[in-house]
Amino acid sequence: MVIEIQDLVKKYGKKTVVDGVSLNIKEGEVLGLLGPNGAGKSTTISAILGLVKISAGDVKIFGQTLKPGAVDIKKRIGYVPQDFAFFPELSAYDNVTYWAKLYQIKGKDVKEAVKEALDFVGLWDRRKDKAKTYSGGMKRRLNIACAIVHKPDILIMDEPTVGVDPQSRNNILDAVRILNQKGTTVIYTSHYMEEIQAICNQVAIMDNGRIIAQGTIDELIHLMSEERKVRLDISNMTEEAYKKIQSWKFLSDISKEENEIHFKMNEQDMSKLMEELVKNKIEVIALDVEKPNLETVFLQLTGKKLRD
Repeated sequence: MVIEIQDLVKKYGKKTVVDGVSLNIKEGEVLGLLGPNGAGKSTTISAILGLVKISAGDVKIFGQTLKPGAVDIKKRIGYVPQDFAFFPELSAYDNVTYWAKLYQIKGKDVKEAVKEALDFVGLWDRRKDKAKTYSGGMKRRLNIACAIVHKPDILIMDEPTVGVDPQSRNNILDAVRILNQKGTTVIYTSHYMEEIQAICNQVAIMDNGRIIAQGTIDELIHLMSEERKVRLDISNMTEEAYKKIQSWKFLSDISKEENEIHFKMNEQDMSKLMEELVKNKIEVIALDVEKPNLETVFLQLTGKKLRD
């Protein structure tokens, strides 16, 4: 495991912010860390980065317990925070150079590393411009360049697309994919569920300081009940046909809108539905089954929407 978190607890006074979190992250994974505001995500990330003193538990990076001053381990981690981690009055080149030297890149390797990082995020042609003149999307990309200049094995990204346009968002997601293909292990938090679904092969859902579910997206969806929302569009809708459908015990929450009937049913009863429709000569124009997605899983587990 690249990262092993065991029974992590973090308290601020009497308030427990992280409550017994255990999380294992394998090399090469892209883990999406989801949770409503106040769930404990940022504190968990701070613990991984060694930025807070934990109250109990253990955090291991590359098999070593993270201790204050563990420079050799921290050099292998890159961090893209929500806030901008650069100097607005400096050029992009000078900002990334600053971070390269902090990560102890030396000599001619500095110029090479800075060029590679700025090239990667598409900012090399604007390297001489002050960071304050950049658009929101460019600033987000500069944030990433500062975090990857030392080619980290682990990249932690906390809401890296906040406030950017769709094109910049896609560029950032593409960058994450490429970094992961090159072997970087990524932890990614976002308020955009579609981003998590697009790039993450593992998801952990936090609520009230605990991990309440973890797995692939498909595994999490399977945690949902088998009950599905169904819409039937019927060509020969009559009151008799509607009453017949209402009598089928395997359906629930039945309602009618003109020629459409809406109801809930277990997915395993789909063949029974087909049999009854044919037997009763009810002609179906369309049948739509609403499949659960990560958003519905999150809502069911936490009782909240992600942006709450």
